[in-house]
Amino acid sequence: MTIKVYKVNGDGVTRVVREEAEVVPLEQPEPSHQFPACTCPQCQETEQ
Repeated sequence: MTIKVYKVNGDGVTRVVREEAEVVPLEQPEPSHQFPACTCPQCQETEQ
């Protein structure tokens, strides 16, 4: 897997921030990297 970081300005022009690099994906994200559970009323109903 590879990753490349770039920025796009308001005119649509891109600028590379970090060149493409090989990365190894995690099997399971660390708990500190995961999004918290949604607390909106619709999602709360779905969980019940």
